[in-house]
Amino acid sequence: MSHLTFTLIQTNLHWEDKAANLQMLEEKINSLQHPTQIIVLPEMFNTGFSMQPELHAEDINGPTVQWMKRVAAAKRVIVTGSIMINQTAADGAIQYFNRLIWMLPNGQYGVYDKRHLFAYADEDKHYTAGTRRLIASVNGFKINLQVCYDLRFPVWARQQTGRISTSLDTPTQSFDSAQDLVPEYDILIYVANWPERRVHAWKTLLTARAIENQCYVIGVNRTGNDGNNIYHSGNSMVIDAMGEVLYEKEHDEDVFTITLSKEKLEEIRHKLPFLKDGDAFSIHP
Repeated sequence: MSHLTFTLIQTNLHWEDKAANLQMLEEKINSLQHPTQIIVLPEMFNTGFSMQPELHAEDINGPTVQWMKRVAAAKRVIVTGSIMINQTAADGAIQYFNRLIWMLPNGQYGVYDKRHLFAYADEDKHYTAGTRRLIASVNGFKINLQVCYDLRFPVWARQQTGRISTSLDTPTQSFDSAQDLVPEYDILIYVANWPERRVHAWKTLLTARAIENQCYVIGVNRTGNDGNNIYHSGNSMVIDAMGEVLYEKEHDEDVFTITLSKEKLEEIRHKLPFLKDGDAFSIHP
């Protein structure tokens, strides 16, 4: 069975200062003492959770994506986190996305645009919602990548398991045995700027997503006050499929490396084959 090593970077961010954030993050990455395969950064890691994409968004070939390419290649790791991206729509209008980038060491990358925009902070007035999930494959693991507020919407993360057959009307799902289970993914990652005032929800929902989807969950949050004087306590976490917390860090900046085992995950799924009793469904954005 395979293993996969992650490094979580929980850090304060310089408000809307890309150069300072990229320099700070590169220093943290360069200081890593243990081998790793995937580095996970917070949401909007180069600016903080800003509602000024007109001033700070870049196109997909901009300096932050180039920085991710350079760091991933130099360290021979995958680097992921979200940033503001601008894009020209078919009608010529400029759209802005809170876009997670999944950067491989060879310069290839995948993208996920945050589906659920945080209307409470007017995110929906500045950004365009995504319509498709991104599930990456690494070393025998499949990884579902999501952003912050997506955590509150369990259907968007829900495993669809088994053999899926689609008719003209509705998808159907059937199982012959526990061995027929084919979960969509093994690890669910959330990158976030989740405020301390709602940290109980953060911790509770991360744990719920792990239990209900029988997967590892990784949540990487920022620390410190943002430009709106909203405090973030971090509480980045790694949780196994039984809901056991393997790592959590509150308040302080931290760079933490952990190796996850596919064998341990499969043992849980085999011993407790709850996913086979799940409902068949399809998602229509």
